[in-house]
Amino acid sequence: MRCSRKDFVILTAMSIIGIISAMTVIYELNVVHTLPPLCELGNVSGVQINCAKVLLSPYSSINILGFNFSLDFLAAGWFVVNIILVIALVTMADSHARAVFKGLFAWRFIGLAIVPYLVYLELFVVHSICVYCTIMHGAILVDFGIISYLVFSKGSEIRKGLFGSCT
Repeated sequence: MRCSRKDFVILTAMSIIGIISAMTVIYELNVVHTLPPLCELGNVSGVQINCAKVLLSPYSSINILGFNFSLDFLAAGWFVVNIILVIALVTMADSHARAVFKGLFAWRFIGLAIVPYLVYLELFVVHSICVYCTIMHGAILVDFGIISYLVFSKGSEIRKGLFGSCT
């Protein structure tokens, strides 16, 4: 393994939190057919916290090639792919791990790029935020911060192992 257990936990922690949040919504809405706990907290500091309004809005799914996909399912998938990339990173030979590392950075960047649009939809179109969506957004932001540190910090052990200390 090219990184310590601590590094592995750090690389996967936010994805696990994101999966738990997404799966809570998926389970509650699609299996139990109820809203997740803490869904309607009312107005907090001028912001309406109402998961029902967000999760049941027309903006909670996306149409891809004629099929509607719930953003919660897509988020869970994003976090799963994130974990798969981390596992590949720590188990592959260095020549492949470098490509996976770059792919992991790009994957996390894609997640980061989508978050502002989702927050915009919640705040300015739906006029409510969802606690679970916010947890997922936060996990994606922290995830990108972690991978950015690993890419750009000269003190990163993973970076040194993959690219040497001069890059």
